[in-house]
Amino acid sequence: MSETIIDPAVSASTAATSASTGGSGVGIGRTVIENVVVGKIAGIAAREVSGVYALGGGAARVMGSIRDTFGGSTVQQGITVEVGERQAAVDLSVVAEYGVAIHELAEAIRRNIIRAIEAMTGLEVTEVNITVSDVHLPIDDQSPRVEAAEGAVVDASELQTPRVQ
Repeated sequence: MSETIIDPAVSASTAATSASTGGSGVGIGRTVIENVVVGKIAGIAAREVSGVYALGGGAARVMGSIRDTFGGSTVQQGITVEVGERQAAVDLSVVAEYGVAIHELAEAIRRNIIRAIEAMTGLEVTEVNITVSDVHLPIDDQSPRVEAAEGAVVDASELQTPRVQ
């Protein structure tokens, strides 16, 4: 489902729904919350947690870097959301920083996403499924390395650019 539609009516059962979404309980209109909205909230909430290096698996991060090049948004990278009339479910893939307790990281991400979505939309979050797709190692931040012809590993910064004379 691509969106949630909240249409409060003047009955006791829908008044509860209206109250949970911040409505007045009076049938004066409806509120539509698109999947993209819930996805962005989840993405920002996940990134707020210390120990999250990035969202998305390898392919999602490659696509994210392409989107960055052309000025697109990567807030929802690695996130899939399903929104119903009163509930939402979130699946996300994360890259954890090396040294972080992954089970504690997953619980912190889950709590932060649920808190943010429920506070901002009034939707009940039924589940947040987290896949830890990679661990970011400190060595990943060092300069790229290339292999020399005789098999020795050489730091790329040591290579000279040929001079034109």
